[in-house]
Amino acid sequence: MFEIKTMNTISPAGIDVLRKQGCRVGEDIKAPDAMLIRSAELHGYDFNEDLLAIGRAGAGYNNIPIEECAEKGIVVFNSPGANAEAVKELELCSMVMASRDVLGSIDWVKTIADRGEAIPALVEKGKSSFAGPELLGKTLGVMGLGAVGALVANIAIELGMTVYGYDPFMSVDAAWRLSRQVVHAETADELYENCDYISLNIPYSEQTHHMLNADALYKMKKGIRIINESRAEVVDDDAMLQALEDGQVGRYMTDFPNEKILRGKNVTAMPHLGACTPESEDRCAVMAAKQLCDYLVDGNIRNSVNLPSVSLNRMGVCRLCVIHRNVPRMLTKILDFISERNINVEHMINKPRDKYAYTIIDLGDSIGEDVADSIRKMDNVLRVRVI
Repeated sequence: MFEIKTMNTISPAGIDVLRKQGCRVGEDIKAPDAMLIRSAELHGYDFNEDLLAIGRAGAGYNNIPIEECAEKGIVVFNSPGANAEAVKELELCSMVMASRDVLGSIDWVKTIADRGEAIPALVEKGKSSFAGPELLGKTLGVMGLGAVGALVANIAIELGMTVYGYDPFMSVDAAWRLSRQVVHAETADELYENCDYISLNIPYSEQTHHMLNADALYKMKKGIRIINESRAEVVDDDAMLQALEDGQVGRYMTDFPNEKILRGKNVTAMPHLGACTPESEDRCAVMAAKQLCDYLVDGNIRNSVNLPSVSLNRMGVCRLCVIHRNVPRMLTKILDFISERNINVEHMINKPRDKYAYTIIDLGDSIGEDVADSIRKMDNVLRVRVI
């Protein structure tokens, strides 16, 4: 029986997946085999030696030290696409609010609630203060064409917008999801120069830190409207505040408020609402839970953010799973060691991802912990499991 520690409130739908697999699940587990979390901060967390995996019920993972986890042989999963519909809907709402001062108009109407029969006339007189352009016929630039970005691009096409898409790392699956009417931008500058709205849907990393800086913002059309459903750190707040003050940016819609950006002119900030729907929370938790179960039971990795995706149908008597650094002759060394013990390899797979690699080997005979311990002692081996 595997023990799973939860942090944050996890949807019961995800908990049920784990319990049906015989797992013990709870917040009070001291030395878990795996963790299931949402936004819990794990930087600086003291991981127990036996921890095998962390499941993130959501797409973002900047709350998890993924490099440290990889070095400790801890697989980190996220749930890409599970919250995409919810985020898409909020982005659509944000585009409308970026165009028309919907929130300001609602607040203003409340101020005339005591004007009695004069209210209709005041409404007709005052409404023009909150008017704004339609989305129809405007141009949207979508930065990041993953699960969310593709949905935003496609719905914008249906609304009659011209859409430019930019994603230098777009996967084949993402390309299949994308409308053929989306204009493929070769560079981010193409979006900046052509678009009336820009939607940010890129993951946060060292490479995307302050991607929207002063240089980028002042390449854009004057009055650009920007929707950030990525992460706060993708935008340079100081540059954004200045661009808002200058009128270079007409409206900044962000789901990531902080003390600095909340002081800005024409900023509408929401409390990280993107994935906050019951349907999204259920899908994220179920997806993360199923990925954890698949790894714990069969060693398969799907949607990891720090190790390669590797999946293999089981054959043979037992399965050897090895997380190791991606260095020359590592696989040869493991296979030679097995061959020297006259153990037949029934089936195997090996895949790299940057500095790390993962190998699954199905064997024709059972092996004991003595064999596993010998492999663990090899240079560059980070984790060994026998299933």
